[in-house]
Amino acid sequence: MPATPAWPPKSAPRLFVAETLAAGAAVRIEGNAAHYLARVMRVAAGDAVILCDDMTGEWAARVTDVGKRDVMLEVAAMLRPREAVPDLWLCPALLKKDRFDFVLEKATELGAGLIQPLVTRRCVADKLNLERARAITTEAAEQCARTALPQLAEPVKLDALLADWPESRALFFADENGGEPAAEAFRDSKGAPAAILTGPEGGFDDAERAGIRALPQSRSITLGPRILRGETAAIAALALWMGTAGDW
Repeated sequence: MPATPAWPPKSAPRLFVAETLAAGAAVRIEGNAAHYLARVMRVAAGDAVILCDDMTGEWAARVTDVGKRDVMLEVAAMLRPREAVPDLWLCPALLKKDRFDFVLEKATELGAGLIQPLVTRRCVADKLNLERARAITTEAAEQCARTALPQLAEPVKLDALLADWPESRALFFADENGGEPAAEAFRDSKGAPAAILTGPEGGFDDAERAGIRALPQSRSITLGPRILRGETAAIAALALWMGTAGDW
């Protein structure tokens, strides 16, 4: 006899929803997500959809009805509990839109717990559309099968960030003027709350660099002998932290 196909299939579409999920719950999908399910994925009654609520975890659901403007689902069973997220903040200076979109997407894929955008003196951008940014991080989490979304904070000025910095959190400052080798610094701090600070296209000015270095929790790090673009520095540092002190 042929083997029974796995359910839900790995090809089932995946969505984050706002409500807390539970077995037997009815879920209505509307808007762009409903269009995606009905018109792009062409789901029909009985098809599987994987849902995540960023609270309890990942659930299998069945389509019960496909309407013109909505899709109805019934939650069947939990597949995985919400993942444990390493206590790491990524604090990248704002970049040009397409480059910062890349940071948001890849930071989500790599497992950042919180993304705190920064405004510095040499930033070419000083605003962020949070609704659009959350859509980018949500789509990235769906595509890479995360069961948790990174927290996404509103942009703050560097001075304000440093003034309110928590005493127990190490701040790894990617300083283009040099510092400790990043891998060694990350390895030394394994298990402790941490954050990574990266700069804008034009780098930090001298006053900003002095202010960061003056913070007792700050540790200047180097990411190697080459000057990296803002988006490269953010993603390289995050990947290195995950490989040495995170959940890799």
